[in-house]
Order: sequence, then C-alpha cells, then structure tokens
Amino acid sequence: MSNGESAVPEIDPSVPPSGTGCQECLEGGGWWVHLRRCAACGHVGCCDSSPGRHATRHHEGTGHPIIQSFEPGEDWFFDFRGQQMTIGPELAPPSSHPSDQPVPGPEGRVPPDWTERVNP
Repeated sequence: MSNGESAVPEIDPSVPPSGTGCQECLEGGGWWVHLRRCAACGHVGCCDSSPGRHATRHHEGTGHPIIQSFEPGEDWFFDFRGQQMTIGPELAPPSSHPSDQPVPGPEGRVPPDWTERVNP
C-alpha cells in the first residue's frame, strides 16, 4: 500500500479528522462523553454514552461502517456491521482530541449531573 491507500476499502487513512470535538454537539450546544472518528471521512462524533450518539448517527446516515476512538492513548477501531472491534491502519493526524481538552466536554457545557444523563 502506498499514497494513503488502505487494505480496507472503508478506511481512508489520508483524511484528517473534522475537528477536535463532535461537530453536531458543537453546532447544537450539546456535550459529549467520548469522541469517535469516522475512518472513511474523518467526521468526529460523540460516543453512544453521550446524549447525541452522533458517531452512530453518522454511520446510519452515511453507511460508513468503521470508527476509531478519538481519545488520547486509544487506537482501537470498531466496525458497526458486525458490532465488533476490528483493526485498521494509522490514520492522518491528529489521532485524538487535544490531551488538555476536558472529558467529558466541551468545557462549560457539561451539566453537573452528567453521570446521570449518560446513555446505558
């Protein structure tokens, strides 16, 4: 493989992440628990524990099946089709949100009772 090609057609390792936080939460005034990155297009969305579940909604809307954690120190991939962990290549940097970005986030939007509001 060369020039950003991937052995997995649903992954484009040359595409950078769309930002440092969940696009929909940032635009709509929401908050997230953890972040996930679409391995096909770089869209950054929130995890299923987050109120918006935007990473899953992105998958449902686009059909892009594979996400990677966008948390510092994590490099796992997940395939929605089989609901299982999978492997993938190194994606274009950055590989996570900034390490000084709060979790949950974004800063100033997380309600004090956030642990009672997470999805099971």
